[in-house]
Amino acid sequence: MFSWLANAWRVPELRRRVLFTAAVLAMYRLGSWIPAPGIDPKAIQSYFSGAGGGGVLNLLNLFSGSALSRFSLFALGIMPYVTASIILQLMTAVVPTLERLQKEGEAGYAKITQYTRYLTVGLAAAQSLGYAFLFKRENALPNVNSGRLVIIVLTLTAGCVLLMWMGELITKRGVGNGISLLIFASILAYAPTGISAWINGGTTERLFFPIVAIAVVVAVVFVQEGQRRIPVQYARRQLGNRQTTGGSTYMPLRVNMAGVIPVIFAAALLALPSTAASFVPKWNGFITAHFQFSSWPYLFTEAVLIIVFTYFYTSVQFNPVDQADNLRKYGGYIPGIRPGPPTAAYLDRVLQRLTLPGSLFLATVAVAPSIFIRYFHFSQQTSRALGGTSVLIVVGVALDTMRQMESQMMMRHYEGFLR
Repeated sequence: MFSWLANAWRVPELRRRVLFTAAVLAMYRLGSWIPAPGIDPKAIQSYFSGAGGGGVLNLLNLFSGSALSRFSLFALGIMPYVTASIILQLMTAVVPTLERLQKEGEAGYAKITQYTRYLTVGLAAAQSLGYAFLFKRENALPNVNSGRLVIIVLTLTAGCVLLMWMGELITKRGVGNGISLLIFASILAYAPTGISAWINGGTTERLFFPIVAIAVVVAVVFVQEGQRRIPVQYARRQLGNRQTTGGSTYMPLRVNMAGVIPVIFAAALLALPSTAASFVPKWNGFITAHFQFSSWPYLFTEAVLIIVFTYFYTSVQFNPVDQADNLRKYGGYIPGIRPGPPTAAYLDRVLQRLTLPGSLFLATVAVAPSIFIRYFHFSQQTSRALGGTSVLIVVGVALDTMRQMESQMMMRHYEGFLR
């Protein structure tokens, strides 16, 4: 491993990408400690230390890296952008205009990305306004008039837009997926709180929690690296005066092609009821009773959303018809399967068989540790920082980032890290 890291550091481009990613993440963590103007940090901290810091609000605090409990510049985190991406991707399947844009290639995707940014601004403004009303109603924002309220909303919205820009910069100039890495950094920033609660917990918590965490990590690595290899044969082709030699290779289809994106999407959608309850106080009792973290309705809804989003995101990432057309265009075929529509049908059938266990795995890993933690009476800080959803996102994002670094290393003829 150390030799691999040394080889990675010797590559100038990879070194610049890693340093750029680290610098952006450091700026993100710095902004999480700068409070928004016109607030009382002690009042916000006391609210989160009391009964108000539980439930879904604590989950949002986790995904913001504790920035929400400080009501800092990045209190909203990156979740409004994730929610906007979900809405646009769902609308692509039902709105003909967006569907046409998706088929236009890079130009169409750029337009959809622009719409996602606009929707992110609207969602961030609504969510920041909801937080302001909630904290004001609970006396966590004393002496806040209309002018200060506008400043708070504008500050939090601008912070979310800045995070969105930083995530896109990481994706373009850094290593890994920028949005996922921001959530990854937020969860890691919350981890010391969970570790401290685990050390100071009871005997059962100190004994069984490492077993649960290690089991989740092993399961995630095992399934994330699993793939079905479809054999592909290429025929000889005549290109001008040159004849290309045929050969055999394979098309790797991962068991969990969607990665951790469905888990992030499900968490983003489950945060919407608490935001709605901020505007309608009479809904607060119902939301608290039925969408409390680790409650059965919450866990069941989370599992269903993860399964649905796994199928949806896999279909967005991998189109069997396009793959079959590309194979036929370059003279490739699957042995025993006719090119064209039969190949597309075969790939679709294999993909469905892979997606089912992949989606059930994601739902199980995200929900089962929460059930285990609930019945063994682990502390809320431990279950929040080191629960199934948190570990799944951290391990999944780490694997995806290492896989991208692996591809960069292999391009430069260095030995990779993943074997």
